[in-house]
Amino acid sequence: MLMNTLKRTAFLIFCGLAWIKLAFAQEVKRPNIIFMMADDHAYQAISAYDSSLIQTPNIDRIAKAGMLFTNACVTNSICAPSRAVILTGKHSHINGKIDNISPFDTTNITFPQLLQTAGYQTAMFGKLHFGNNPKGFDEFKILPGQGHYYNPDFITPEGTVKVEGYVTDLITDMTLDWLENRREEDKPFLLMYLHKAPHREWEPAERHLQEFTHRTFPEPPTLFDDYEGRGTAAKTAQMNLLKHMNWTGDSKLYPATVEELGLRDFEKWGTGNFNHNYGRLNEKQKINWDETYVPINEAFKRDFPEMDSSQLMQWRYQRYMQDYLGTIAGVDENVGRLLDYLEQNGLMDNTIIVYTSDQGFYLGEHGWFDKRFIYDESFKTPLLVQWPGKIAAGSQNTKMVQNLDFAQTFLEAAGVNAPADMQGESLIPLLQGNDQEWTRESVYYHYYEYPGVHAVKRHYGIVTEDFKLVKFYYDVEEWELYDRKNDPMELRNVYHDPAYAETVKILHEQLSDLRIKYKDSEELDQFYISKSGKMP
Repeated sequence: MLMNTLKRTAFLIFCGLAWIKLAFAQEVKRPNIIFMMADDHAYQAISAYDSSLIQTPNIDRIAKAGMLFTNACVTNSICAPSRAVILTGKHSHINGKIDNISPFDTTNITFPQLLQTAGYQTAMFGKLHFGNNPKGFDEFKILPGQGHYYNPDFITPEGTVKVEGYVTDLITDMTLDWLENRREEDKPFLLMYLHKAPHREWEPAERHLQEFTHRTFPEPPTLFDDYEGRGTAAKTAQMNLLKHMNWTGDSKLYPATVEELGLRDFEKWGTGNFNHNYGRLNEKQKINWDETYVPINEAFKRDFPEMDSSQLMQWRYQRYMQDYLGTIAGVDENVGRLLDYLEQNGLMDNTIIVYTSDQGFYLGEHGWFDKRFIYDESFKTPLLVQWPGKIAAGSQNTKMVQNLDFAQTFLEAAGVNAPADMQGESLIPLLQGNDQEWTRESVYYHYYEYPGVHAVKRHYGIVTEDFKLVKFYYDVEEWELYDRKNDPMELRNVYHDPAYAETVKILHEQLSDLRIKYKDSEELDQFYISKSGKMP
C-alpha cells in the first residue's frame, strides 16, 4: 500500500513538474520549428562546407545566421532507418527499422506526436519514405515511397493525388500554402519540409537541364581508388560508378543507345525506371528532356568506340555530377523561397530552422556513389541550424552529434519532457555555446542491410573526433581502424599497426561500453540476421 502511494505521489510530482515546465515555455513563447531535410544531400555539395562543386547561397544563409556542425553524423546510413531514428530518438535496433525493407513499427512514439499533444500545430510535406499516414501531424502531403521528380503523386488524408510540376517546387508550394492559409497564429508550429532531391535517379528541373549538363566538375582524388589497405567490405561493395551505375536511369542513355552499343545495366530496373520516368513527362517536359539528353547520347555513341575504362569512368562521373548537382540547385532555390517567406512575414525571430540530410553520399570518392558505409562521406551529414537570439551567427561546432539527437533537441526547445527511453542528447547546450555541458565524445553506428543492394557488409563501430573503429561481420569478421586526423580520406586501415595498439585497446573497451549503453548486443545482431531470412 505504501509503495503504491509513493508511486502515485511520484507520478503526480512528475506531471506537476511537466506542467510547470510547459507553462513556463508557453509564457516565454515556445519557438516554431522548421525541419528541412533533403535525401542523400552530401555535405560536399553545400558551399558552406565546400564550394568546389556547387554554390548553395540559400542553404548557406542558415549557416551564416546560425551554426554549422562539421562532425554531424548518422547512426545508420540509409534512408528510411535514418528517418525512423530522427522521429523516435532511438537507434535502429531499438525502433526496429533497421533497413529499407522492414516495416516501421507504428507503436513507436515520435517527437511530432509529443509536440502535437503539447499544443503545437504540425505539418509534413515531401518525402517520408515509409508509411502512408504519419502520426502526429495535423496535415500532410507525402510522396509514396521514393516518389517521382516529375508530375509526382502525393498521399494526403483524402487520398492520393497526382500533381503536375517538378517535385522540389511542388513541395515548397504546398509548404508555403500551409504557412499562408492554414497556420494558426496563436500556436507554435512544427513544419517538416522534406525533399526527394537529390535522390537517385537525379532528374534536374527543366530550368537546370542545359545549365548543368554543360558544366565540368573537378574529380575527387580517390576517383580511381584500388582499395589497397582496406578490408573485404570496401573491395566487394557494388557502388562503383563505372561498374555498378545504370547506363539508362542513372546516366540518361536512352535504351536504344544502350542496345546499339551492346551495354548492359548492372541493376535490372535501370531501363524500366528510365521508361517509367520518361513516360511521366508531359509533352513540353519531353521536349526539354530530349533537347538536353539526345545530344549527350549522340556524342557518347560517337566517342564510345575510342574510350578506355578510365575515360568511361570520367564520363560517368561528369554525367553523375551534372544531374546530381542540378537537382540540388532546385533544392537551394526553394530553400530560398521558404526563407524569404519567413523573413517577409516576421516568422524568423522565434523559429528554429534546421537543414540536414538523411545521411551523407559519395560523390565519386573511392569511385563510389550511394552511402551505407561508416566511412566519412556516407557517415557524415550536413547540419546547419539557426535560432535568432539563441545561436551566435556564423558559429561552427566540431562535436560528435547525430540524427539521434534531433528529437530531444526539439522537445527541450518546446519545453516538453522527452521520454526516458530516447537515446540521444539535446543539442541545446551546443547551440547556445555551452560546449562544456556536452557529455558525448564518441558515437555509435550500425548498418544492417546485407545481403542487399550495393552489397555493403553489415558492420558497427565507434567514432570519435580522432579515430574510427569498425567491425564487419556476418560472412566476414574483420576489424578496421582509421586515424581521422592523419588520414582524412580513410585510405589506410591501421588496426594491425603496432603504433596504434593502445588506441585499439581503448576503443575496443569504449565500443563495448557503447553497445551496453545503447542496448545493442551480439544477440540482437543474430536476431536481425535471422529475421532477414538471409543466413551466411
